[in-house]
Amino acid sequence: MAWRDSRRNRSRLLLFISSITLGIAALVAIYSFGYNLRADIDKQAATLLGADLVISGNKAPEKGIQKLLDTLGSERSQERNFASMVYFVKSNATRLVQIRALQGDFPFYGTIDATPESASKEFRTGRYALVDASLMEQYKASLNDSLKIGKTAFAIKGVLKQAPGQSGLAAGVAPVVYIPLQYLDETGLVDKGSRIGYSFYYKFNDTTNVDALAEKLDKQKLDKANLRYETIQTRKENTGRVFSDLNKFLSLVGFIALLLGCIGVASATQIYIREKVASIAVLRCLGVKASEAFLIFLIQIACLGLIGSIIGAALGTLVQHLLPMVLKDFIPFDISVSVSWPALTQGVVLGVIISILFALLPLVSIRKISPLNTLRSAFESSVSKIDPLRWVVYILVLAFVAVFSYLQLGNWQGSAAFTVAVVVSFLILALMAVLLMRVIRLIVKASWSYLVRQGFANLYRPNNQTVILMVSIGLSTAFICLLIFVQSLLIKQVTLSASGNQPNMVLFDIQTPQEKGVLDITKKYKLPVIQQVPIVTIRIDNINGKTAGSLPKDSTYDDKRRAFGYEYRVTYRNQLISSEKIASGKWTGEAPEKGDIPVSVDERMANRLDLKLNDKITFNVQGSLVNTYVANLRKVNWNKVQTNFQVVFPTGVLEQAPQFHVLLTHVPSAQVSAKYQGAVVKEYPNISIVDLGLVLTVLDEILDKIGYVIRFMSGFSIATGVIVLIASVRISKYQRIKESVLLRTLGGSRTQILWISALEYFFLGALSALTGILLAIAGGWLLAKYTFEVPFNISLMPAAILLALTIGLTIVIGLLNSRGVLNRPPLEILRSET
Repeated sequence: MAWRDSRRNRSRLLLFISSITLGIAALVAIYSFGYNLRADIDKQAATLLGADLVISGNKAPEKGIQKLLDTLGSERSQERNFASMVYFVKSNATRLVQIRALQGDFPFYGTIDATPESASKEFRTGRYALVDASLMEQYKASLNDSLKIGKTAFAIKGVLKQAPGQSGLAAGVAPVVYIPLQYLDETGLVDKGSRIGYSFYYKFNDTTNVDALAEKLDKQKLDKANLRYETIQTRKENTGRVFSDLNKFLSLVGFIALLLGCIGVASATQIYIREKVASIAVLRCLGVKASEAFLIFLIQIACLGLIGSIIGAALGTLVQHLLPMVLKDFIPFDISVSVSWPALTQGVVLGVIISILFALLPLVSIRKISPLNTLRSAFESSVSKIDPLRWVVYILVLAFVAVFSYLQLGNWQGSAAFTVAVVVSFLILALMAVLLMRVIRLIVKASWSYLVRQGFANLYRPNNQTVILMVSIGLSTAFICLLIFVQSLLIKQVTLSASGNQPNMVLFDIQTPQEKGVLDITKKYKLPVIQQVPIVTIRIDNINGKTAGSLPKDSTYDDKRRAFGYEYRVTYRNQLISSEKIASGKWTGEAPEKGDIPVSVDERMANRLDLKLNDKITFNVQGSLVNTYVANLRKVNWNKVQTNFQVVFPTGVLEQAPQFHVLLTHVPSAQVSAKYQGAVVKEYPNISIVDLGLVLTVLDEILDKIGYVIRFMSGFSIATGVIVLIASVRISKYQRIKESVLLRTLGGSRTQILWISALEYFFLGALSALTGILLAIAGGWLLAKYTFEVPFNISLMPAAILLALTIGLTIVIGLLNSRGVLNRPPLEILRSET
């Protein structure tokens, strides 16, 4: 019976079941990508790390530790890395980069990808440099051009395409320049107070258990010396964890597309069953049980769900070929593409489950259809208003969403938040649709134009599509619009920081003897000194008498343990700045003559280390122990371009400690910026400069890349929304046939019916998209206020364009579906369609 009954309706059934196809395609593509990614991480972990073991720290190892490091491995190499300005002699331009001074044959696995290929080896033989490709392009540099780093000039030997383990995105944030380690001292950049990272690379024989050796060294020596290690196995785990999070995020985005498809399945099934009331009633008269009638249509939905899922899984296997191209800037290695049978199986099973689950809501109503419905004209009159089984289905749907999101996120808090957000969004859109229908019913006046009255009336007449269209169109619109708003918020925040008299250039690593000279150069170029801040490097020795070694070996204490190995950069002053406010405690600007020193601690740091007011902290200030207590907790706006600090000392304590200075100024133009940077770097090559205008450009590029990924994934949601829209409007065609035929029979012209349909779909598209945009505005405001802590200042022009496109698409699809009714005689339509 399921087979026979479906013969006349297969085109309609396939149409609304196809609404899940793209959701399944998105998930299968993401699952396949995830499986291939994990396999590639396992294969390429050695290439990512470049060695069997890497030991690194942010200060030079002591002599005893250095002797130990020199005995490890069959081959060894070392590197110094730090941020510094470089000067392109030909273009007379400067730029902040990441310097990597390398000695030895690193990488032992893989290569430094450079052009020409020989440059990755040859640059080590003299005063040569490998320069990141983005820098070469930005400053129009060529091979053999001169590049000045500190006091020493290096010839550009090659163009660096990719450093080991570095993604394209990371290269945009911190472009790399390689130089030989033997020439580092000549640059004059290695001095007391310089912030330099030390890395030691080792290759071992195949018989060595590197992980066991590294763990033993860490327990005995490395941990106490504030050195950390990484092996091929730990790189696998860390890289896998990072990209597992990416995969989970992408899966949730694909799941949103699937949820939209589920709405289409539920709505279309409901309308389909309504059309079948008379047929089901006849079957009941012939002796078919209610349970058998239910199974007939359940079998139809399950079979078509299987077909739609198989098509979606096949499409997803093709789509996965695009994901490596979309994500190339985020992944520091090549990704293979192959058919993943586990991913295909997951997609097909998931598709069948959701087809049945979301179709159950309308299907349970079949149980209430009695043989008397052959004589009744209204289906609803025979249906009980309270159906316990319907509530069971609601609970199953919510459980499915919660469990699926938990499997992606790995924690119930995130799963609950995601589920609540989805449910709230659905409810808001559904309630808006119901409210719209009631309001329209009240406001329509008899004096209005007949065409307008008919267009409005179609929004609340029986078998209307108002709820389903508002939910599907509204959610798709909200999702894309929110992305646009968030990107706009972040860019505008940096733009505002770079405008007016706000600081847009930061000079740091200014040594105390250089302070006056930098001020003179700044005044020479008539630039304001907005802030001038001393910075002292310190470490935590103990908190309330507890040291790192006394903490339990438990993962819950990882943050506290890391705090003891971290170098804090602090300042001293007697007042708060504009980006700070006291959250608790009392501000103390001057140190007392005797006793412990009162310090101010950032609220986030206090939460991370479980610090409270009056807790005792002993700091190691360049070898001298200073006893302090937490006098107050500050709430810091880290989004403002200010010199913000986790710990602030009062005046009268650190003035004589080794320190460097930071200067904030505002440059009015790119030309002045270039001249000023050039003057500072020529005179003081150790000083690093951050140009906020350049940061803005880099941030814009990063957000564009992230936005491209999200837009690609959200494209599945948009496409699914369009399919649901087509399916819903297509199905509503069968509901409107009799009305259109009656209008044609009563003398309604083709133009009049066209206008009625156009007005209906115009109102639907406009109100659905507008509701989605309002949801996006609300979401953007919440993110701005509570997540980014920035003013909510957005441009509505992209939203207006999105609104116009959505309205136009809805009208076009609606009118295309009306062609069959308008182009044929009423009697022919009644014979063929009804």
